[in-house]
Amino acid sequence: MSETKNIKEMSVEEKLRALFDLQLIDSRLDEIRNTRGELPLEVEDLKDDVIQMETRIQKVVEEAKGLEEEIKLKKEAIKNAEALIKKYTKQQDNVRNNREYDALAKEVEYQGLEIELSEKRIREFTIKIEQKNHQISESETKLAEKREHLAHKQAELETIVKDTEKEENLLIKLSTEYSEKIEARLIQAYNRIRGSVKNGLAVVPVERGASAGSFFTIPPQRQMDIAQRKKIITDEHSGRILVDLELAEEERAKMELIIKG
Repeated sequence: MSETKNIKEMSVEEKLRALFDLQLIDSRLDEIRNTRGELPLEVEDLKDDVIQMETRIQKVVEEAKGLEEEIKLKKEAIKNAEALIKKYTKQQDNVRNNREYDALAKEVEYQGLEIELSEKRIREFTIKIEQKNHQISESETKLAEKREHLAHKQAELETIVKDTEKEENLLIKLSTEYSEKIEARLIQAYNRIRGSVKNGLAVVPVERGASAGSFFTIPPQRQMDIAQRKKIITDEHSGRILVDLELAEEERAKMELIIKG
């Protein structure tokens, strides 16, 4: 006998019990996950912050390295200019006329200006490197603090997850198993209702003449229909599926034993 056939052969009462069981399982899962609060999102945000800070620091480090390379090039340019000055000065001793002498003098002067400009650029680059190194140092201090904060939050989250991991895994397994017992149409309705209400309660018992969590009274005749378990009845105000309190208490007791193992 196939699983599909089993689902179709379920009585309305069996469907109501399965739906309420699923609700109990999913509600307990909600409770477990709510104990984590905003921690998972906070951890993810901190991870993103750390990655962004690391990226920014790396960018500044690369910029500082680029400036160091520029300083090397400028020092090399100074060496080349000094060599040319030495060369042109020596050539001045062997010129044939004033025009050649003046031309060499201009070259010496030009190379001197190149040295001055390179030295100026080296001073500027050195200042910028110092600024960037200071920026890197400050950023690395902040990054270390951010990493420490992240590690603390991760440890906090891991402790909470570890404490409830066994139960959560069991509940996930049970949720899947109970969902498979129920026909697709009802599961779709159940999930739709769960997604539309704040507390995730799609199946609720009738308590004190009203659906749980509601102030709207259910007429006596409708309460009798719910207690008979002959058809799926929903709350006209919230859209939740309604079950009678006796059924709810029986299933709560049963599921408590199953979950506790």
